[in-house]
Parts: sequence; structure tokens; C-alpha cells
Amino acid sequence: MICPFCGSDRNKVVNSRSSRGGASIRRRRECQDCLRRFTTHEVIEDIPLYVIKKDGAREEFDRQKIIKGMMRACEKRNIPFERIEEMANNIEKSLYNEMSKEVQSKKIGEMVLKRLRELDDIAFVRFASVYREFRDISEFSEEVRELLNK
Repeated sequence: MICPFCGSDRNKVVNSRSSRGGASIRRRRECQDCLRRFTTHEVIEDIPLYVIKKDGAREEFDRQKIIKGMMRACEKRNIPFERIEEMANNIEKSLYNEMSKEVQSKKIGEMVLKRLRELDDIAFVRFASVYREFRDISEFSEEVRELLNK
């Protein structure tokens, strides 16, 4: 950190505390050269995540779209909303942990399918039928056959 008074980069932290409800850290610093004090704030840098759609278009990641899709698939199933929200959180966390700025929509769809397969067979087949765009009953029955074999 450069001292705003003398331009020196030799300083020490004399006090730290969280601010803005833990969203940032306020640090009180003292310059080792001019002995003046100044305050800095550290915040987590928001790195936006973009989704690359099938047609090549890019849009900002929206966790609510995952939740809506899973809610539709889980409609009239005995699955608590908290479980759906937890799965969406896990997907989002996993995507951000990859430290990539872009992700293919196909990858997100496969992540949702994987979690729905573990959660509920009916919800999985419902989501798969829309996501994989089944063109006829034979594609649909093949997916169900694979599910039954596992």
C-alpha cells in the first residue's frame, strides 16, 4: 500500500476490523517513513460469471434460472424447496470455484441432471426431457431404460 502523504510503500497495519457487515475489512495503517496514519478498505472482488448459450450468446449467470428449472422438474414431488436451493447453491459454488469467467450452458445442465438423478428419478426424467430436447418417445424411453438399469 502506498502512503497517500509521502508516497512510500513502507507501512504497517496498526488496527483491523470488519465493516459493512463483514463484506469488507477496514485497516488502519501507519507509514514507516512519515509516521502519518491512513485507512484502507479491502473488499472481495466480484468476478462475474458468464454463460455461453447454445447459439453462442453470452449472458450473466443467474442462479434463479437453475432454481426455476429444478422447481419445474420437481413439481408435485415431495421435495422441499430447501433441498432445491441447496443443490443450486452447490452448483453455483462449484462454478465459481473453477475460477473461470465463462461456462457453457451445457455444463450447467449436466450438473443439474447429475444432482436430480441422485435426488429423484421422476424429476430427473422431466428435466432431461426438456434439457435434452427429446424428439420422440423412443429417445424418452431410452433415457428411462438407462435410469432403470442403474
